[in-house]
Amino acid sequence: MSVADRNRLSLVFRLVLLLLLLVLAGGLAYVVLSLPGQAVGLSERVAASMETSGVSNPVTAVLLNFRGYDTLLEMAVLLVALQGVWSLGSAAVHRRVDPEPVLLFLVGVLVPMMMLMAGYLLWAGAAAPGGAFQAGSVLAAAVILLLLASKYLPVRLSGWPLRVVLVLGLGAFVAVGATLLSANGAFLQYPNGLAGGLILFIEAAATLSIGVTLAALFLGGKPGSQQ
Repeated sequence: MSVADRNRLSLVFRLVLLLLLLVLAGGLAYVVLSLPGQAVGLSERVAASMETSGVSNPVTAVLLNFRGYDTLLEMAVLLVALQGVWSLGSAAVHRRVDPEPVLLFLVGVLVPMMMLMAGYLLWAGAAAPGGAFQAGSVLAAAVILLLLASKYLPVRLSGWPLRVVLVLGLGAFVAVGATLLSANGAFLQYPNGLAGGLILFIEAAATLSIGVTLAALFLGGKPGSQQ
């Protein structure tokens, strides 16, 4: 193929891409402009169902009970994103021989506090702002601090134990849903009296998975070569 043909093909590709972007922008603009001036929310329906939700925080009730499918898919999206990053190759080695004393001091002080904060956010999520994603984010930040201080998992833990933790949250979600499906014929429909405990179980598993997944995304590649 000549240079002129390649330039012509590149121009056609850019024009097609521009056309698709314009169509997408037009569709988004139409959706936004067609929204009603005052949308009817679902706050009243959520408030009416709080007694059977198992928690007293409406956000947690929506994410883990009323719209549990959304959170289940979010966990799956995190795993797919991590698989995409791992497909790029192994994580680059950035180990520091002698980490700065200030960094080591901060890690020693902040990491235990962040672990406690993650546990608090997980527990408080049933009645106050918090939950698995907030707790998992704080947990991931603690792990990233350890990574910055050249603290890595032993080789024996970066194989299947790491993968078990990564799928723990999604696995707990699916396991609870499948159990409920076989028991009462409804997926993720918690029975009265058990909703609170099941939600806490799912959130505890999701916290670990979210934290480890976000930290693994920070590495930028498949772990193992940085030991």
